[in-house]
Amino acid sequence: MQRVHAGVVPTGRVLGYSLAGVAVVVAVTVPTVLLFGPARVFTGIVLGAILAVAALFALFTRDTVILTEQAIHRRTPWSATSIDWERVVAGRFGLDEDARWSLALDLTGGEELHSELVLLSIPPVRGPVSGAYDLRKREQVNEIRNMLRHKKIPITVLPDIAGALERHWQIAPPTR
Repeated sequence: MQRVHAGVVPTGRVLGYSLAGVAVVVAVTVPTVLLFGPARVFTGIVLGAILAVAALFALFTRDTVILTEQAIHRRTPWSATSIDWERVVAGRFGLDEDARWSLALDLTGGEELHSELVLLSIPPVRGPVSGAYDLRKREQVNEIRNMLRHKKIPITVLPDIAGALERHWQIAPPTR
């Protein structure tokens, strides 16, 4: 069974998670200082930072979209929902409001009459794979593309994006 991990954490939730991380540092540092004295400020900050990193790791790991053969599973730290593949109208690879490349699915039905599920958001590709980040994003684009092709979901790709992906990352444009 093929599973593809994707998903973009919205800016609002990133801000919320960051505030939660700061709150963890404060919640550990203050009691440490009150219990053991001002000489333990550094200890409290280090312990709080370690726990904050663990909390942030848990939050960001839980906030994902997983594409499986049966359905699309959208998870956040406080909820999990499944979306049937029948609700997917099309996929599109275009520009988002921040001039990043965004791979999204257009959905129909459900709570809203029509909605969008962003699977991937990457900076524009301007050269060949040059590091681990580029390599992972290239793999994700290929995995998502193969899953959508397998599910026979049409994908629209802006010509500039298709050309750059083919030229720099050797990802052929969709055939349809």
